[in-house]
Amino acid sequence: MSQITTHILDVTRGLPAQNVPITLFAQDGNNWQEINGGVTNQDGRLPNLLADGEVLPAGVYRMHFATAVYFNANDEKGFYPYVDIVFEIDAGGAHYHIPLLLTAYGYSTYRGS
Repeated sequence: MSQITTHILDVTRGLPAQNVPITLFAQDGNNWQEINGGVTNQDGRLPNLLADGEVLPAGVYRMHFATAVYFNANDEKGFYPYVDIVFEIDAGGAHYHIPLLLTAYGYSTYRGS
């Protein structure tokens, strides 16, 4: 399993958010370096964001969710064209699950398991 996993649930529809582009970045001083990305599957997940066994160094990371793509595909006007979640990981190699609960006019996140 990838060290960092995510999924998106559209809480208005009560369904996973499919085909949402996600990009993972690492903070590098005042800049962000792209690590990897992909698009959510039918379950709203991006299963192979990182290769199995790949362990990121401690640091600050950002997941960019291109939510406008999802809203446009559903003929819906969303208030947030994207959501950036910035989080910090330690050097222990622990698993981090970053879920996004999404509606057209709000979102929430938490550290999942």
